[in-house]
Parts: sequence; structure tokens; C-alpha cells
Amino acid sequence: MSKAINTRKVLILCTGNSCRSQMAEGLVNSLLAGHWHASSAGIRPADAVHPLAIRAMAEVGIDIAANRPKLVDTLLDEPWDLVVTVCDSARESCPLFPRPVEQIHVSFCDPAGAAGSEAERLAVFRAVRDEIRARLLPEIERRR
Repeated sequence: MSKAINTRKVLILCTGNSCRSQMAEGLVNSLLAGHWHASSAGIRPADAVHPLAIRAMAEVGIDIAANRPKLVDTLLDEPWDLVVTVCDSARESCPLFPRPVEQIHVSFCDPAGAAGSEAERLAVFRAVRDEIRARLLPEIERRR
């Protein structure tokens, strides 16, 4: 007899919801599926997910091309098990949630601010993606 797995919900916040939080959402939903389901949002959402975030995630077999930035205020009433801020600005501006929820902060540099050629900027997106996988996913998983 198999035991049903209780999937927990995590909300990942950053300022624009175009890079870090989108990559984190994709990684959680791919690599922690069955234990966690992630959504992401921004304090001041951008118009679209950054194309280099989409490319960096596609390189590891995760498709976030259909994702769209969302305003955190539209998700406040959801029953979250965990809220994660992935940038200092989102941490400072994180809204109050109507229900008690554990909140953690694991900050990453903003790859959208990377300078240089497209290849150099893509390298920064890859590094942030890999850092999210190495640092954030274990933090989330340990709260299962």
C-alpha cells in the first residue's frame, strides 16, 4: 500500500519576477515535484520573463517560456506553506500575509543587470540558475 504524498506550496518572491524567482519556480516544480509546488511573483512585476532566463532553464530541460510575471498582491490569500524572498529588495518590501506562514530569505544577484556580450550575460544567468539549485532547493526541501 503506497502512502499519499502531501505536496506543500511555496511562493518565491523577487522584485520583477522576471529572472531569479521564475528560475527558482521552474527548478522547484521540476526537481522537488511531488513534495513541493512553487509559484512566483514580484513586488513590481516586469512585463515578461527575461529571455536569457528562459534560455538558461531550457538548457537544463525546464521550460518556463509560458510563464508570466505576477504581482504578489494577487496571491496573498493563497494558503502558502512557505514564502521565500530571493532578493534583498523583495525582503524589505515583502507584504504581510493574512495567514501565518514561514518566511525565509536566500538572496541571489540579479542576472538581469549583467553587462557584456549576450554570451557573457547568459553565463551569469547560468551561474545564478546553478546557485539557486545548490542553495535554495536544499533550504526548501529541508522544510518538508
